[in-house]
Amino acid sequence: MKKEKRKIGAEEKFYVATQWQLMWRKFKKHKLAILGGTILVIFYVLGTFCEFFSTQDLYKQHLGYIHAPPQRIRFFHEEGFHLRPFVYGLKRRLDPRTLRRTYVEDKTKKYPIYFFVHGDKYKLWNLFPTDVHFFGVKEGTMFLFGTDKLGRDLFSRNLYAARISLSVSLIGVALSFVLGCILGGISGYFGGRVDMAIQRVIEFLICIPTIPLWMALSAALPKKWSPIKVYFGITIILSIVGWCGLARVVRGKLLELREEDFVMAAKIAGASELRIIVNHLLPSFLSYLIVSLTLSIPNMILGETSLSFLGLGIRAPAVSWGVLLQNAQNVRTVALHPWLLIPGLFVIITVLTFNFLGDGLRDAADPYK
Repeated sequence: MKKEKRKIGAEEKFYVATQWQLMWRKFKKHKLAILGGTILVIFYVLGTFCEFFSTQDLYKQHLGYIHAPPQRIRFFHEEGFHLRPFVYGLKRRLDPRTLRRTYVEDKTKKYPIYFFVHGDKYKLWNLFPTDVHFFGVKEGTMFLFGTDKLGRDLFSRNLYAARISLSVSLIGVALSFVLGCILGGISGYFGGRVDMAIQRVIEFLICIPTIPLWMALSAALPKKWSPIKVYFGITIILSIVGWCGLARVVRGKLLELREEDFVMAAKIAGASELRIIVNHLLPSFLSYLIVSLTLSIPNMILGETSLSFLGLGIRAPAVSWGVLLQNAQNVRTVALHPWLLIPGLFVIITVLTFNFLGDGLRDAADPYK
């Protein structure tokens, strides 16, 4: 709490700024954190409404445009400036020596881009059938990120992949957060044999290398499982070890706070042990928990991407950034079709923005700054 003076009219009144208000004021001064938070909001909106923002169906194949390069959005034509953006068509060529397929712009074909255009049919969140897309072309093709080896549009596939990669990290961190708070709280508050048992389990899990453990558990998932079951299986696997570090921090904080006067007052008032932990002890350092939660999400994203890249995570026909990066395992393919690495760029940007956001929250929650 902090008293501040604010002038209202001719009078000066004092008001008490809460901890969250003080954190918000310090957080707003962290420009990188604001930028990171804005980019993350955009990514999550695109992932949540990926069917609407995609230009075509996820599995639609264009066999005449296999490994087609990205098409540039243009405003200038030979005739001059155009208010409506457009893309040129693609013309396929075959090198008679190397038999390599290449594409060049066909400036005789110009496809205007429209907003709220009708295209491939889809069900938003598998509930609302429609065919309206945020933008697209009414005729011709538009591949903003190029196509893959089956001629599927990578822009649309990256948006669908964002939904899975970003949601897996959120659900996995949420499970880790709940486990870490509950087990760490029980360990720090009760102590004794309970504390000893929980700490030995934590030490055992921390000693196991994370990636090999994830790989072993992922490989144990049945091959016959549907993409939905694999999705939740990978989420649980990623959260198995993630709670250990948070549980240790929560334990240390509770060992420090359990002898405070407000805990004794809650006991005298008849509050249960669980109520004291959940309603009194954990909220006393909630700002730190939020920061820890934010900084844990990038590790989950990298874990899912790594497992899917190795073929042990999310499996086709489901798509995630790791699944899309499987097509970039061949060095020759990457050299000829570098746009296949675009999912890796999304991973890098997402991890950086989460780190920027976590740094900003950590500075804002630090009472000594």
